[in-house]
Amino acid sequence: MTIDGLLAVHTYRTGPAGPVPLALLHGFPLDHRMWDDVAALLPGDRTVLAPDLPGLGDSPSGDDVAGALAAPAEPSIDAAADAVAATLRAAGVERAVVAGLSMGGYVAMALAERHPALVAGLGLLDTKSTTDDDAARAGRLRIAAAVLAEGRVDAVLGMARALLGETSRERQPELVGLVEHWIRGQGPAGIAWSQRAMAARPDRTAVLAGFAGPALVLVGAEDAIAPLAAAEHEAAALPDAVLVVVPRAGHLTSVENPEPVAAALDALALRVDRA
Repeated sequence: MTIDGLLAVHTYRTGPAGPVPLALLHGFPLDHRMWDDVAALLPGDRTVLAPDLPGLGDSPSGDDVAGALAAPAEPSIDAAADAVAATLRAAGVERAVVAGLSMGGYVAMALAERHPALVAGLGLLDTKSTTDDDAARAGRLRIAAAVLAEGRVDAVLGMARALLGETSRERQPELVGLVEHWIRGQGPAGIAWSQRAMAARPDRTAVLAGFAGPALVLVGAEDAIAPLAAAEHEAAALPDAVLVVVPRAGHLTSVENPEPVAAALDALALRVDRA
């Protein structure tokens, strides 16, 4: 469903008013479905929501979202964060544990900077607080141009294997087809908007240093895209962070090995409840 014309949001569970809700932000080039297994494993009855980011899943295009927010037309992680904040507030959520994987982590950090009262706890999964280098930035812009010119998402289909760790590719080969299926479900415009937004994102390490709430930094042991060094950098910046390394998983920890991911998110949410 859409809320106030902004983002589509999948409600995994609606719980009582006491526990702080959990908002899960997906990675690129996917949508909320990458959280299905984790959400099913979360204990208790806490409200669990997963928005589709602009132009992905069932959400409106990035341009439409920016227009609704009266934001600059240029794609940005900031616009995605503002849309998530407006969507959650329209759903009655004023404080949440916000956890994002990869691109979702970029959005979570932007939320911590731009909407600090909303973020009661911060989960950063397989993501980076630093900017892209010149080569990575140029690659994003090249892919954005290619998918728009071709009118299809073929240029990112190879990510289905790259996102998964070696163990998953060997022991769970069916995950390659599943992730490719999710990628094929996205539109070229959404892929391009997301790539351009990620290419323009700033370094938010200083934002982490100023975040005083409970935090989780989680990384797959086989993540070659946002490796352990990036996670350690984030954990060192955060004043109150727990670092979790997930075995037998690459960049898509929530899909490859969801049990420890669910346990770590539940532990983060319980820390927030106690705080």
